[in-house]
Amino acid sequence: MAETVLMISSRNYSSWSLRGWLLARMSGIDFTTTTIVGAGAEAARQELLMRTSSTLVPCLIYDSIEVWDTLAIAEFLNEIAPKAGMYPKERAARARCRSIAGEMHSGFGALRSSLPMNLRSRRPGFKLWSGARADVDRITAVWRDCLIKSGGPWLFGDQYSVADAMFAPVACRFVSYDVSLDPFSAAYRDRTLARPDMQEWTRLALDETEEVPELDVEF
Repeated sequence: MAETVLMISSRNYSSWSLRGWLLARMSGIDFTTTTIVGAGAEAARQELLMRTSSTLVPCLIYDSIEVWDTLAIAEFLNEIAPKAGMYPKERAARARCRSIAGEMHSGFGALRSSLPMNLRSRRPGFKLWSGARADVDRITAVWRDCLIKSGGPWLFGDQYSVADAMFAPVACRFVSYDVSLDPFSAAYRDRTLARPDMQEWTRLALDETEEVPELDVEF
């Protein structure tokens, strides 16, 4: 079988690349990571700036099969690595996991536009407008509800799931923009960021030299 490759864009700015990478790690498959350059990089940059709704990054290439879109990658990895436990075992919990992962995938536009992904950034006292605040409140309500029902430490219990990977970039945003959280949500954020895979991604992101000036300005 040909080498499995995950194509990503910026580690510092791309929340979708982070999600795809976490999912691939979770599956346990052997893969290499390649950062796109050239025309593909410009397309990904437009996605980072939210000027287009979709690009083909991240893209998983497995045995000559190309799979893009983060939720599609999650479902494909779950098919080829069913023993990885990417979704909860119990049917109702699996449905809930898919629902909140889908909500993160398609929603929270105010948070995305007001708090763009930027791991190098620290903005103490950042002002949240009402739309972004409503998104934060919804996200933390989802976190608390899942953690209380499952007993934690992850959204669906002991096993890190697709839903946890989908929300991981939000934890990064909450730190970058100094978002105040209730103690329960703050503890989940901290557990997420303390995971070895998150620490590895962050180290590599901070070593990047690429800059997107529109995402580094003070606003």
